[in-house]
Amino acid sequence: MAFIIRSDKKETENKTIRFPISLIEKIESVIQNNDVTFSGFVLQACEYALENMEEPSSK
Repeated sequence: MAFIIRSDKKETENKTIRFPISLIEKIESVIQNNDVTFSGFVLQACEYALENMEEPSSK
């Protein structure tokens, strides 16, 4: 399933996270002209990652 950027507003709580400058630049380039904030993109990317994680294989 492809990652699709969507506009979304939800109740939130602040968390501090540090990003490498190169990653910030890539994200800002992608969100330009997509009606989504940096935070909105990061939230959607995290949700996508969690929904599409493979279960760890048991040994």
